[in-house]
Amino acid sequence: MTAHVRLNDHVGALEMPEGLPAVLAVLGETCAAISRTVAGGALVGALGASGQVNVQDEEQKKLDVITNDMLREALAACAPVFGLASEELDTAEPTGRTGEGGYLVLFDPLDGSSNIDINAPVGTIFSVLPAPSGEVDEAAFLQPGRNQVAAGYALYGAQSMLVLTTGRGVAAFTLDSDGQWLRTGEDLAIPADTREFAINMSNQRHWAEPVRRYIDGCLQGRDGPRGKDFNMRWVAAMVADVHRILMRGGVFLYPWDAREPNRAGKLRLMYEGNPMGLLVEQAGGKATTDGRQAILDIQPTELHQRIAVALGSASEIDAFASA
Repeated sequence: MTAHVRLNDHVGALEMPEGLPAVLAVLGETCAAISRTVAGGALVGALGASGQVNVQDEEQKKLDVITNDMLREALAACAPVFGLASEELDTAEPTGRTGEGGYLVLFDPLDGSSNIDINAPVGTIFSVLPAPSGEVDEAAFLQPGRNQVAAGYALYGAQSMLVLTTGRGVAAFTLDSDGQWLRTGEDLAIPADTREFAINMSNQRHWAEPVRRYIDGCLQGRDGPRGKDFNMRWVAAMVADVHRILMRGGVFLYPWDAREPNRAGKLRLMYEGNPMGLLVEQAGGKATTDGRQAILDIQPTELHQRIAVALGSASEIDAFASA
């Protein structure tokens, strides 16, 4: 049997600033604990709605609240973490620590939580930024995605997997029966070309015309302008759709929607766009808002800023941009 490298050993072998391995170790340990909680489902009373609404004005599932608290508590106790922010919280939370060599951690504790009650894939997404040497306030978190020193996600599905980048490629880990993340993939690379796209087709009538043209071309298959057949995939959890793209290629689209014309998009820049954007770029793909604007180059103006997203196989994102 092949000997697999543990997550902490993988991280320890990389050249990185002091303190970052400890942050990644806490994230790994907490995601492993979340995996066990998600797997418990109804047996641990974790299914159903919590009766609360988050800052996004979305009804929270019980597991949204549980997993958010697990990450908050673990990260607040981690010495190199100077502040944290969650998709589920109104404001950022400084830990009270200051100085040199600290980090800010942003996370979506349970992406795709609408899938929980039907036992479909969900996941945790995280982003790590350098902290300022002085006081940590909300403005300290408003850094472009290029500043990230690490990003990743855990996917809780048929197997629980953790996918991580520290800016030197992308590695994948699988959770074993002893609760250890073991490396099962290195230097993940997204194929440049693809025949798969992921988009919520029920919103088609609300898209801008270029998005409609692109999707129409895909649906026409070999008889249309693209000259090849496409398959559509949609899991209703960004973490699962991006995982599929990292494993075998494809594109994921969540475009601007005419029902809310003054909002740039649906997904969150800081909790979804930036971490997924770094992973996709590190795997050789492209991560944009519209096929042209790189997500990682956006200067955030608010903690819960929304964006449109178009990411995945490079050649197909180029085709989307020219539609």
